[in-house]
Amino acid sequence: MCGIVGYLGDKDPKDVLLGGLKRLEYRGYDSAGVAIHDGTTFKRVRASGKLSALEEKLSNESFSGRIGIGHTRWATHGEPSERNAHPHKVGPVTLVHNGIIENFHEIKEDLKSRGAQLASDTDTELVAHLLNEEYQVTKDLRKAVERLIPLIRGAYSIVAVSEDQPNKLVAFKEGPPLVVGSSRKEVIIASDVQAILDHVQEVVYLEDDEVVEVDGTDVKFFSANGFPIRKESVKISWSADQMEKHGYKNFMLKEIFEQPRAVAAAIDPHIDLNNYRVALNRVGFGVDSVEKLDSLNFEDDLKNTIEKLSGIERIFIVACGTSFYAGMVGEYLLESFAEIPVEVDIASEFRYRDPVIPKNSLVIVVSQSGETADSLAVLRQVKELGALTLSICNVKRSSIDRESDGHLYMNAGVEIGVASTKAFVSTLSVFHLFSVFLGRVRGKLTEAQEQEYTQSLVAVPSLMESVLVYDNFFAEVAKTLKTFRGFLYMGRGVNYPIAMEGALKLKELAYMHAEGYAAGEMKHGPLALIDDRMIVMMMVPSDKHYEKSVSNLQEAKARGGVVISLGTGENTELKEMSEHYLSLPKAHWSVNPILEAIPVQLLAYHVADALGHDVDQPRNLAKSVTVE
Repeated sequence: MCGIVGYLGDKDPKDVLLGGLKRLEYRGYDSAGVAIHDGTTFKRVRASGKLSALEEKLSNESFSGRIGIGHTRWATHGEPSERNAHPHKVGPVTLVHNGIIENFHEIKEDLKSRGAQLASDTDTELVAHLLNEEYQVTKDLRKAVERLIPLIRGAYSIVAVSEDQPNKLVAFKEGPPLVVGSSRKEVIIASDVQAILDHVQEVVYLEDDEVVEVDGTDVKFFSANGFPIRKESVKISWSADQMEKHGYKNFMLKEIFEQPRAVAAAIDPHIDLNNYRVALNRVGFGVDSVEKLDSLNFEDDLKNTIEKLSGIERIFIVACGTSFYAGMVGEYLLESFAEIPVEVDIASEFRYRDPVIPKNSLVIVVSQSGETADSLAVLRQVKELGALTLSICNVKRSSIDRESDGHLYMNAGVEIGVASTKAFVSTLSVFHLFSVFLGRVRGKLTEAQEQEYTQSLVAVPSLMESVLVYDNFFAEVAKTLKTFRGFLYMGRGVNYPIAMEGALKLKELAYMHAEGYAAGEMKHGPLALIDDRMIVMMMVPSDKHYEKSVSNLQEAKARGGVVISLGTGENTELKEMSEHYLSLPKAHWSVNPILEAIPVQLLAYHVADALGHDVDQPRNLAKSVTVE
């Protein structure tokens, strides 16, 4: 949500800011703007809508300065419009802001009572007014920031400049991420490393209640109350090449086709292929910094991981959106392989319902970005309650990754499409690994079972390649599917969460009515929805639920539903009952969800594309939900 780029260096700020903001488009936005120094002032150029509108406004603009800030806004306070777009300017102070100021109402009333003239409906402008007031006292931007921080509450990352100090950037945060990259000739501050991949190879991650002051190319870090602090830079693990489409029409389609490789990357660090055993690699329970993970002794860390997990009696999985559905699959796997009670919760509900965390509990927090606000809040909450925590993230050194006790990684690579694909299947793979490992630690799986389940997972990437051939099928049938009034996705057991995920994907991308249900619930309401204008997509692999699932399919068919079924191999029974039958390769029940994810993604992608929607940046949605 929202994207920030700040630049000071020897290049043209206009080019750097626009390039960085383009890299951040995946986060979701509805307006954009820049402020670039031009002799005596920071000149603002803002536009509503896509970055192309801002780019057009800037096409004939040139600036004499070498410092600027840019922003893509996702509306919270105030409608999407040019007047509400960032940057906001009050007096000599100009700033951009990602997040929400929770005490905005009292600040607004106070400012209005003192005669302040407000030019927008945003909470951000209020911060600019306060910062300007403090700047008039201190005449120093960093010192003004130190006086400002106690006056605002909420989640925020802010980058500010002043016309009186045209060679200085000051940034600070409480919640949403900021990274700082520097070289001998330039400094760039951004919401994500994606925005700065073309400029630097190492970054510093700003923590909450920290301030960075950039004066020329001199970069200094301070605590919120002004004490100097020392920060270590870390090497960026992603490359600019990963941010390109490489001939695909959209990032999402590229990422769908990258899924076999993503699964292989997710499982590779943790599997002994000679013996088909799972040995979790460098989980790092108890390590005080994620930077130390790579230097851990494998054997010592594995022993420590086993020791930490052997006493676990209950597991909580907490996540949002697609990660929540991955967690639901994790619940089935953990309860089956490790025979341990598991509870899966939506983070925004968990954090506000006074959860009871029994002794010897493990809380697994899942987040692709590692910055999801509700999930991060849960992590901090349960740590205070004494629970052991484990994160599953895609972005290393993200907030959730840094603050958790143990660490597992999706290793999916850069995911640009707002609707998650490869991060989802990578998470399913990680849950499979973890479930097998915990099953062995708890003595619930034999060595032969561990080898069987591990072999089934190792085979998945090649099986996924065969499922990707349905891309052409969905490209063709989407022309018809887009005319239906709604979709019902149904499954039983471990396939049920994929029904939920399939419905979510269609809602996200095609803006169509879609619902995911446990197939056994069909008679408890959903059956009333089914007629010949409703697509029913059934997950019917050959597992222990097959016969029950076929009965549900027959019920849908009898009410006129147009059935698309996903089954195992050449299944004549399913072919006869379905308008479209999609054959999945034979696999162990535990990995069927990974294979099923591909067709539901392709369906949503092609229906949305046939409707003319922007599949990479669906309306109203953001990639990283860093504020409530």
